[in-house]
Amino acid sequence: MKGRVKWFDPAKGFGFIADAEGGPDVLLHGNVLRSFGQSSIIEGSEVEVLAVQTARGRQAIEVCALAPPPSDAPPPIAELADMDEAEVRALPLLPARVKWFDRSKGFGFANVFGRKGDVFLHIEVLRRFGFADLVGGEAVCLRVFAAERGMVAAEVAAWEKAVTEGQPLAEFQADAEMLEKMRRLSAPPADPPDLPRKVLP
Repeated sequence: MKGRVKWFDPAKGFGFIADAEGGPDVLLHGNVLRSFGQSSIIEGSEVEVLAVQTARGRQAIEVCALAPPPSDAPPPIAELADMDEAEVRALPLLPARVKWFDRSKGFGFANVFGRKGDVFLHIEVLRRFGFADLVGGEAVCLRVFAAERGMVAAEVAAWEKAVTEGQPLAEFQADAEMLEKMRRLSAPPADPPDLPRKVLP
């Protein structure tokens, strides 16, 4: 089913999706979202999920696709205002780990695998790409550019894209052991044994 995220609270670990066809809301659990490669999602994002009927209502068991809501807000970082979408997309997509992120302050830092130094993360950049928050240690992938004060993230995406769509660092690509470790760290807990089997269209 397709719908729009009504709200999602990373601290509580769940949120709800409004059905595009007017049906009952669908529960979106944090574990299901993490299996898609991210720990949060911004309100208003368009999503496509596989849902099942449970005794307590409808629940998403897989996120198939998501798109952040459109925004007319100006770029949060001055240098980004001088870059068009094609220039941002031309930047390599690199695997990284969040060092820390403070949602109340609106920023944080990450480290790209195989590179020294921190990468600045602005909350408005997160929101542009569908994230509401990040947690320390979270695996993501970034498009990074050099700004006046240092390296800055121009895009934040689910970390799997660094392997499936991006241009990962040679050291990361060659290190199968590290890749497998990242998969284990990012994988959600197993579904409970009583998971309903009735799949909704």
